[in-house]
Amino acid sequence: MPATLSISSTAIKIAPGGWMAYRDYSGDEMTNWGAHMFDVAQWGMGMDYSGPVEIIPPDGKDFKVLTYRYASGTIMTRDGISRPFPGVRFTGSDGFVEVSREHLETMPESLVRQEIRPDEIHLYESINHQDNFLECVKTRRRPASDAEAGCRSVTVCHLGNIAYWLERPLKWDPQKERFIGDGQADKMIGRAMRWPWRL
Repeated sequence: MPATLSISSTAIKIAPGGWMAYRDYSGDEMTNWGAHMFDVAQWGMGMDYSGPVEIIPPDGKDFKVLTYRYASGTIMTRDGISRPFPGVRFTGSDGFVEVSREHLETMPESLVRQEIRPDEIHLYESINHQDNFLECVKTRRRPASDAEAGCRSVTVCHLGNIAYWLERPLKWDPQKERFIGDGQADKMIGRAMRWPWRL
């Protein structure tokens, strides 16, 4: 069975006000807390340099929440977790791991006490983003979360917003970073820049 992920709905609810509520300046809570949570999900799936292949907005029938499908078959949803704050739940056939900044829960409960063996995957340890960045400037090492991984994480947020705004499923090519056969959605990837700025 492919893995499933749930991103806390608390993380990406509609902002009640402030600058994030204005589409000219922001992607709402989707690009605020959502970016942090999708970053954890992408990292956990080993997709830091890729992304989903399909984005499906809620339709009130088969899809109750925003749903992303990855080429591996993994499904990621904007759904609730057990705690009332932003987080990510990784669900597999034998249980789950739920994580946020202040919280770690596993099922089975014994999983949280297992030590990672030397031959298993060990993640980059970074206690402080600013120190990690300055250290990497000095050493030329890749930081814990580099620009490409950050770009891919916020892209997941933007894809979700575009699916919400167009109110229909979208196909995405994560290599070309373009929608498949959808010129209307492609036009929403960027916006005209003020002279003399250009990319």
